[in-house]
Amino acid sequence: MDGLLRRGKMILPALKNWIGWCQRQQQCCRFYSDLHARQKCVSQHFQSMNLREDSIASQQTSKPGELTCKSQRLMLLAGLIYPASPGCFHYMPYTVRALEKLIRMIDREMQTIGGQKVNMPALSSAELWRASGRWELMGSELLRLADRHNQEYCLGPTHEEAITDLIASQGHLSYKQLPLLLYQVTRKFRDEPKPRFGLLRGREFYMKDMYTFDTSKEAALQTYALVCNAYGNIFNTLGLRFVKVQAATGSIGGTMSHEFQLPADVGEDRLMMCTGCDFAANEETLNPDEKHCPVCKGKLAEYKGIEVGHTFFLGTKYSSVFNATVRTAENKHIPAEMGCYGLGVTRILAASIEVLSTEDAIRWPSLIAPYQVCLIPPKRGSKEEKGAISWMIYMTVLLKQPLGLRRR
Repeated sequence: MDGLLRRGKMILPALKNWIGWCQRQQQCCRFYSDLHARQKCVSQHFQSMNLREDSIASQQTSKPGELTCKSQRLMLLAGLIYPASPGCFHYMPYTVRALEKLIRMIDREMQTIGGQKVNMPALSSAELWRASGRWELMGSELLRLADRHNQEYCLGPTHEEAITDLIASQGHLSYKQLPLLLYQVTRKFRDEPKPRFGLLRGREFYMKDMYTFDTSKEAALQTYALVCNAYGNIFNTLGLRFVKVQAATGSIGGTMSHEFQLPADVGEDRLMMCTGCDFAANEETLNPDEKHCPVCKGKLAEYKGIEVGHTFFLGTKYSSVFNATVRTAENKHIPAEMGCYGLGVTRILAASIEVLSTEDAIRWPSLIAPYQVCLIPPKRGSKEEKGAISWMIYMTVLLKQPLGLRRR
């Protein structure tokens, strides 16, 4: 009797699980039987479905018949984005999913090198920008506004002033706290005169911007190299062929700058790359008549590229203005040596589609593809349909849950 009771205790839990499994399969069979008998099913995923290829040019170009780029056309036709106004887009669920994956990858890489994530206001005071001299320098590129008290602001395209003012407000940084690497991934704004190419050049976009603080120029250059290597790791992990080129510092300033470019025919930057060594530069940094490499005198070949990252060695350009200082080991107070580093997050999404896709099919880097597997049911009435119902029931048994379909 004792042996029988012990056997019963072992069998009853398994029997309970088996009965539950049978009930689930019965419900599943009823669901798919009803599914087969009624009208066709649609996915629960929300995406734009009312854009036709012949409507894209009229919605997204400034002149009738003007061509769009491949990534813009594919993303619109696939319902990944939907135009809201010139240079601004709704990001649909698939795109948001890919965006979040990319941001997580960037977070891991930035935190591996010691980055700490912050989040700064999109509204930036005009006083800060006037102090740095960029309120006038940036001109019409800044999206400016005034509140009810007539205080002026801009929607930040970048945050050098804001982060340096924040550091200055905390008192003197100790050399023991450095290097300090702060970054954010937020929406940025730029009043583009002619938004084009979808997410490649818009008025509103996501950017990762990092700001670093060091005690000396030598230490700051080591941090600069560290961040540049991290950028290279990101693009290599994504499987994107990139070129690091010397670049102009432009309105951000500093004494050294590099761009990370993805070679592409639709690119708006002209890159000069040496055929004999590793030298590469944006054409705007070279003399117009310079046809040979300044390093080895080899021939320079011209390519087009899409800028997806930009780094700057700022020195004390901002820290000296806002009094962001460092206390050295000798107890001296000196301006912090700074760097700033941008990654165009939404631009990376579009640029990866631009360089990897065919003319009629999207190819994502596998690590940021919205989904690794997509189940596509056969056309209603086709010979494959009968077998598909059995296959979907099998998949449901395997996954132990119904597939995400609903009747329309």
